Amino acid sequence: MATMKIDTHQHFWHFEPQDFPWISEDMPILRRHQGPADSRPDMDRCGVLGVIAVQARCGPEETDFLLNLAAHHPHILGVVGWTDLTSTTLEADLARWHGHAKLRGFRHLLQDEPDLAAVINNPAFNQGIACLQRRQLVYDVLVFAHQLPSVIDFCACHDQHALVLDHVGKPAVRDWQQHPESRRPWTHHLQQLARLPHVSCKLSGLVTEADWQHQDDPGAADIQHIEQCFDVALEAFGPARLMFGSDWPVCQLAADYQGVHAIAQRWAASRLDHAQQQAFWGGNAVRIYGLTI
Repeated sequence: MATMKIDTHQHFWHFEPQDFPWISEDMPILRRHQGPADSRPDMDRCGVLGVIAVQARCGPEETDFLLNLAAHHPHILGVVGWTDLTSTTLEADLARWHGHAKLRGFRHLLQDEPDLAAVINNPAFNQGIACLQRRQLVYDVLVFAHQLPSVIDFCACHDQHALVLDHVGKPAVRDWQQHPESRRPWTHHLQQLARLPHVSCKLSGLVTEADWQHQDDPGAADIQHIEQCFDVALEAFGPARLMFGSDWPVCQLAADYQGVHAIAQRWAASRLDHAQQQAFWGGNAVRIYGLTI
């Protein structure tokens, strides 16, 4: 039986500099329109059937933009959008999208918040997460490794539906060669988070946590460290709560789509049995995000 592959993490945008302040001038490959047709040829070459489109802007138009793309590109199986979770009109905002079956969740760029504690301790924000969970919508958790301790209790409080940790919590693998002890806090906190059975994890986004600014492609040491990250996540979350994600087009800063897929392919083939590979590549995404294939 062929393995159904779903990429759980891609971004699409019409590039306008003011909308993407994090895309600097030294990232020319990202400073242009990025659409579903641009990644589709590489997906086809890698045997990837479909994708989940994930928000890249914190603005009210982002969810509509992604849903419109999903309506015109059947291989977009789900959308993780953005909305103001602290809004007093959140219920009405969500109701407006009720008929969009491909809307499967939401995300906020927690990693960029100057005062993360103020956000996740805000009663209005927590009410917003609870509202999503009542509607069976996933919330994607995006934080850096040093922020993981701050979100463990937050995630524990929201256990009525699935939460998904993006990019394995973004460990700074670029530092691991010179400072191997730096991986220990990330490992410990990831293990703590994984004890929450409603939290799953995307094996994504790690090529840009390597030292991509000083090399054309991930080196052997980088790939080894990425595989070690995957191993830690497998031991912590188990094979039923891991999903593949490319983080395209951001990954192109460090590696092309086929390179990112190849790292995951080699790792999965050497660590997982056939049924576990089926789950990792597609089955877990269908179950966790409630996708219709």
